[in-house]
Amino acid sequence: MFKLVKELSFDTKKVVYGSKDIEVYIFRPSTLSKRFEGYDKNKNFQIWLREGNREFRPNHMRVFIDLNLRIRSRPDLKKELLLAFDNIFYGKDPENELMNLSKESFEHYLNHLKVIGVLAQLFIIEQEYGYHKESKFEPPTLFFQGWIREFIDNSKEIDNLCMSVCNGQPALARYVKLENKKDKKHNPNLKPLWYLD
Repeated sequence: MFKLVKELSFDTKKVVYGSKDIEVYIFRPSTLSKRFEGYDKNKNFQIWLREGNREFRPNHMRVFIDLNLRIRSRPDLKKELLLAFDNIFYGKDPENELMNLSKESFEHYLNHLKVIGVLAQLFIIEQEYGYHKESKFEPPTLFFQGWIREFIDNSKEIDNLCMSVCNGQPALARYVKLENKKDKKHNPNLKPLWYLD
């Protein structure tokens, strides 16, 4: 997917996931708005979601809220969800990682689980490819992944979690510190789901 993003031509739309009446596509505009002044337009791309006749640009909160709603209805699948989204973070294909979980029944969610997985992958690529500010995390995408872990694992109320994200706070250190190369406790030899111990 990263290669597809990097090679996308200007003013081109590319569908990266589609099923029935929904599709996820990316678009690289040739001109940037004034708020992106000084930004490398070659590294800019937009993530779009089409649901029926509606087309809009989803943001990270869609992934977080969807996963939190799912885990509230199926807490028994916490480890499976965490492992699948960690594997997506490490570069695995979302559709393969979520194949079995997609067959499970969830009472509450925003989109099909594979759509959420593809969006998560694209937001990770967006941060990895286009983020140009100094980060407290190495890799910088750990900021996003820390929140995925916290929205699935933490029993805190969803409105409080959302407020923390919207205020730019990082996820709790327990979800990222050992994986963060900028943290003195960084450990390159971690087992899967190390943050649950």
